Amino acid sequence: MPKIKNGENLKPGWRRVKFGDVVRLSKERCADPLAEGVERYVGLEHLESDDLQIRRWGNVADGVTFTNVFHPGQVLFGKRRAYQRKVAVADFSGVCSGDIYVLETKDADLLIPELLPFICQTDAFFEHAVATSAGSLSPRTNWISLAVFELLLPPIAEQQRVLDLLLAIEDELDALEISLQVGKETEKVVLAHSIRGALHSKNRSVKESRFGLVPEDWHIVSISDIADVAYGISESVASNKDPSIGWPILTGANITLAGSLDFSKTVYIAEPKKEGFILRKGDLLLNWRSGSEEHVGKTAIFDKDESYTYASFILRIRPYERMDRRFLWRLLNHMREFRLFGSSTSQQVNFKMNAAMFRDVELVCPPLDVQVDIVNLLSSHWDVLASLAKRKEKVRALKQLTLEGVL
Repeated sequence: MPKIKNGENLKPGWRRVKFGDVVRLSKERCADPLAEGVERYVGLEHLESDDLQIRRWGNVADGVTFTNVFHPGQVLFGKRRAYQRKVAVADFSGVCSGDIYVLETKDADLLIPELLPFICQTDAFFEHAVATSAGSLSPRTNWISLAVFELLLPPIAEQQRVLDLLLAIEDELDALEISLQVGKETEKVVLAHSIRGALHSKNRSVKESRFGLVPEDWHIVSISDIADVAYGISESVASNKDPSIGWPILTGANITLAGSLDFSKTVYIAEPKKEGFILRKGDLLLNWRSGSEEHVGKTAIFDKDESYTYASFILRIRPYERMDRRFLWRLLNHMREFRLFGSSTSQQVNFKMNAAMFRDVELVCPPLDVQVDIVNLLSSHWDVLASLAKRKEKVRALKQLTLEGVL
């Protein structure tokens, strides 16, 4: 039964409940998905952080051992590495990984089913999930721990009002995401053609390369030919958010998929003892290891004058004079999106890039003036994408304020 804490003054109709009082963990299983006509499966790699839609999935016919069944309207919650904030609402039936919990409302008269995924997206719920996770390399929370999470539940009429507001915000986020995806696809096409010399091959002789036809004065080089590459510092950076500890250290969590740096997630360590671990303005930071394949290879430019260092799962790339750092930044992110790093990426417990082999990865190196031309050509387009991304972050912040303020 819902409980009221001593001295707690709740609004009329509101109640404090445990998550397990109003939410059920589905235990439906399917021993042979293919034989039973199940077509799609969902793994953790298919779920995006802070995105309630399932935009990718796998084909059961390709082979899968998953047996957890889900149906439209049920909520999928990633219990492994809960800090990745993976929650989605199913709009089709399928099977999912054992690292995903399938959740549903127990009683629609107590909790509107459509509000459940938003509850799972609150900071308080994620913090609880992370705090109750066990395991070093691959921490997981469990249902018993999640079931005791407490929240304030408004009456149904208030739930509906909040839900209407959240759905309107979600529609805005979806529209912005579509605009961003269209812009990114346009960028990929332009950059791909630029890389292959399509924009600069007029009146020039060309040569064949593994990247296609490129102008004669373009070079095929390895990463080590055009930049100094170094590993980050090996030190635990778990939750040291106190600036008085010393130096801010950047980790994979600070690098966004958009190729920018998010300094809101900065943690701190003691001052590094080696000069090589100190970042310079203009250094590129590449995330070479992650629990999510799509995050391996994401790259950002460090653009601060302050003293920062970087963690061991980061490669610091310091371009030589023959390579424009903005061109290299876009090129590396382009190669990540198109999985062009080849055999330098593998999976064990984590997805990771072989950093030693990364130095031998080949890429095209146009003359410096051509690199600058390509960057300038795309700069206005990047400004539009950056504006859309900022708008999306503001709407997402509004959504989080709504969630925390009400629930």
